[in-house]
Amino acid sequence: MGDLKSPILFMTALVLPHHVAIIMDGNGRWAKERHLSRSQGHLEGVKRVEEIVSEACRVGVKVLTLYAFSTENWTRPEEEISLLMRTFIAVLDHKVKELNANGIQIQFIGRRQGVPEAVLKAIDQAMTLTRHNTVMILNIAFNYGARAEIVDAVKTIDQKIRGGELNIDDIDEENFGLYLYTKNQPDVDLLIRTSGEQRISNFLLWQISYAELYFTSQYWPAFTAAEFHKALKDFANRERRYGGVKVESAEGER
Repeated sequence: MGDLKSPILFMTALVLPHHVAIIMDGNGRWAKERHLSRSQGHLEGVKRVEEIVSEACRVGVKVLTLYAFSTENWTRPEEEISLLMRTFIAVLDHKVKELNANGIQIQFIGRRQGVPEAVLKAIDQAMTLTRHNTVMILNIAFNYGARAEIVDAVKTIDQKIRGGELNIDDIDEENFGLYLYTKNQPDVDLLIRTSGEQRISNFLLWQISYAELYFTSQYWPAFTAAEFHKALKDFANRERRYGGVKVESAEGER
C-alpha cells in the first residue's frame, strides 16, 4: 500500500460514492484459464485487495466493504479453506501496521461462531490497533451472510424488548440498521461484482437497497486500480433518484 500514491489521475470533479462494497469473485477461474492452481489465484487476488484498498483510500472513499469469506464458503474443499485461513492471517499480520499508519480502521462483519481461534485472534488484534482511525473504514465480511445478519439483528432486538431496554414501537428502518453488523455506517452507494456474474450472493441485502450495481467481466485478480476507476466513473454518471423522478424547471430537467 505504501503512501497511498497512484499513477492514475482521479478526476476529483466526479461524484464519489461514500460506501463501496465489492464481491471479489473469480480467483479460481482466473487461475484455471492460466493453468495455475486455485491457490495461485487466491494469492494473486490478495494483491488486488492491497491495490484496491490503497486506491479507495487515496481517492476519498469513506467505507470499503470486501466480501472475503461467506457462510457458504465452508463447503469448499478442506485444503482450500485451510489455505484461505492461513493466507488471511498472514496478510492481516503483515499489513495491519501499514493500514493503521494510513488511518484505516479495520472492522469485521460476520459471525464469530465456527471461525478458527487463530483467525479470531488476528481479527481482534487488527480491530483493536486501528479502532481510533478515521480516514477510511475497511469492512472485511468474513463468515458473513446477509440473511444471517438480519436474523441476528432481529434476535438482538427481541432480547432488548424482552429485557425492557427497547420498545417495539421505537423500531423503524433507521433504528433497525443500528442492530446490523454495519451499524453507524452509511448504506452502500456502489456495489461492484467481478467475474461476469450478475447476482448479489447474500451480500449486504439491507444495506444495498438503493445502491448502484456495477458488474464487470474482469476476474478479481485482474481488477486493477484502473478497473476500479472505471466503476467510479460509471457511478458518477448514474442518476440516483431513490424512488423519485426528475424535477422539471424553467431551465429544463434537473
